[in-house]
Amino acid sequence: MNEARTYRLATIPGDGVGPEVVAAARHVLDTAGRQFGFAIEWTDVTAGGIAIDTFGVAIRPEDVETCRAADAVLLGAVGGPRWDDPNAPVRPEQALFALRGGLGLFANLRPVTVHPALVPASPLRPDLLEGVDLLIVRELTGGIYFGPREEASGAPGELVARDTLPYSEPEVRRVVRLAFELARGRQRRLTSVDKANVLATSRLWRTVVEDVRGEFADVEVGHQLVDSCAMLLVKKPAAFDVLVTENLFGDILSDEASILAGSLGMLPSASLGERRTAHGIFGLYEPIHGSAPDIAGRDLANPIGTILSGAMLLRWSLGRPDVADAIEAAVGAVLDDGLRTADLVRSGETPVGTQAMAHAIGERIAITGAASAAPIAART
Repeated sequence: MNEARTYRLATIPGDGVGPEVVAAARHVLDTAGRQFGFAIEWTDVTAGGIAIDTFGVAIRPEDVETCRAADAVLLGAVGGPRWDDPNAPVRPEQALFALRGGLGLFANLRPVTVHPALVPASPLRPDLLEGVDLLIVRELTGGIYFGPREEASGAPGELVARDTLPYSEPEVRRVVRLAFELARGRQRRLTSVDKANVLATSRLWRTVVEDVRGEFADVEVGHQLVDSCAMLLVKKPAAFDVLVTENLFGDILSDEASILAGSLGMLPSASLGERRTAHGIFGLYEPIHGSAPDIAGRDLANPIGTILSGAMLLRWSLGRPDVADAIEAAVGAVLDDGLRTADLVRSGETPVGTQAMAHAIGERIAITGAASAAPIAART
């Protein structure tokens, strides 16, 4: 029996639907805390577009330190049309880069599973979705997003711009080793995704994978070029277990994989580093969807991705797999009951709102506690 304790969590509601889905996840986590005998001390942090409007920067250094002092961070979403100018010196996504780099979060974990009740919500044939249970491990602090760049310059009609894609062996090695460790705890199959036929950094990536695999003789390893991997993700998604790849490729492939689950709103993620707290690995948790400004403030957003991100937070950063299992089982139960948010409904079905979905999940936790139903999030 775990002794009663208080966990300290920082929340970044952010922009668009971010505050709504974070509030939904907070409700579920607080409900789970009452059921399982712990409390959460929440601290809100301003970041993203709202921080630009308020402070003139995407996130203040002191707010990064507030996040560092917490046991973990729960993020909603940042950005929106008001801050979309790519030439602006200050942009909402700079908050994400500051958090990832400043907090040493080098690996992004994106599990993708398909709940049986949501198979009709996916555009893929049902037979292709059978047995889908994959985990994308994306390198998060290197590559083209962080490399030197030159904005467009030159005479009109002859403009030239440059983005540089750098990777060092230590950067690749740490995320590859983590992916091997995760694969060892799952189906023992690892797919490394690169573009080694063209890119020097991908050839380095492949070299490091081959070197690290000697430490994991029990893990089956395959190499896949990113373009063919993108095809196979929709053609044979059940063939994958753990995929590990660099920053840009991981960003694209994980969004593509979201169609398997039926909606971007369903999928959670965790960004992890090497630092440990008193309870587990420090991390930042967020749904993979964006700020969806077109539905912000209308109680239409799907909160499940954020709620499942909270379950990942409990499992990885707070050392509470029992509570994570209960939340995941509660999500599965309400989906089995037929509850759907607007992104999941089919013709003739009536959707429930963000708050109603969160309360239904919370009620299921309060009634059943540590439900025995199988969790729907990926095994990690």
